[in-house]
Amino acid sequence: MSFHLNKGEVIGIVGESGSGKSVTAASILKLIPSPPGEIMGEILYKGHDLVKYKEKDMRKIRGNEISMIFQDPMTSLNPAYTVGNQLVEAIRLHKKISKKDAIRQAVELLQVVGIHEAEKRLNMYPHQFSGGMRQRVMIAIALAGNPSLLIADEPTTALDVTVQSQIMKLMKQLQLKFNASIILITHDLGVVWEMCDKVIVMYAGQALEEASVKELYDHPYHPYTWGLFDSQIIRKTNTKKPLHVIPGNPPDLSQPIKGCPFAERCPYAQDICFTEKPELVEKVDGHKVACHFQTKSESLSRKEG
Repeated sequence: MSFHLNKGEVIGIVGESGSGKSVTAASILKLIPSPPGEIMGEILYKGHDLVKYKEKDMRKIRGNEISMIFQDPMTSLNPAYTVGNQLVEAIRLHKKISKKDAIRQAVELLQVVGIHEAEKRLNMYPHQFSGGMRQRVMIAIALAGNPSLLIADEPTTALDVTVQSQIMKLMKQLQLKFNASIILITHDLGVVWEMCDKVIVMYAGQALEEASVKELYDHPYHPYTWGLFDSQIIRKTNTKKPLHVIPGNPPDLSQPIKGCPFAERCPYAQDICFTEKPELVEKVDGHKVACHFQTKSESLSRKEG
């Protein structure tokens, strides 16, 4: 995986379960257990290579510079402590302030993320909050150190559709307010359309396509991207048409992959697809694809057909 994120930009990483999205996110914060995990290459943040950082240095980065919002707040929050205790602890870990000032900031953070009666809520336990409210608390904790980069790992997976919309709207508002960058990991292309500037389509630990959101939605190149679009209800006009199912299963990543990782499931695969790995190359400005056969004309004719 290789990608670039600008200040104040939102990039989405999409793909089915097991494609490597969460591992990519955890790698940025060096949260991959080693062994068996190993981070190769560079993770450049503001010109510094985080791969070379020792654990004590990474602790200064986590929360202060880069924060992560996990997909299940019930397992991320400690049920034995009040929300206030956990939020105040997060604030004091990153800032040298008194407990009194930390409590005041905790109230302000809960108000920022849209939790009413914030002072009263500080004394409540996670189980006394709804799923959407718990996720708002997790966002407040992530913001405690005023990070410049937020990594959101499927932050709305466990929430109903109405609450999902509220959380996404909140994150967009906070991103604009603080001019933070966001890496949004999701399998929901509708969320990507609403939230992101750029999108990476990931499969079997690799990027198969990368483009601006509008470019990808208007002219998807890769057959895997086509399958993702056809398997979800996104701007569909013919609602009676059955949703597409991508046949087969993702490859076993414990085994080496020869050729294109999607070849076994691709209806357009040729001999070369099983023997040579396609490189991620730029087809038009900013639009990259890893496929032996895709051209602009093929993409357009497929969409129009």
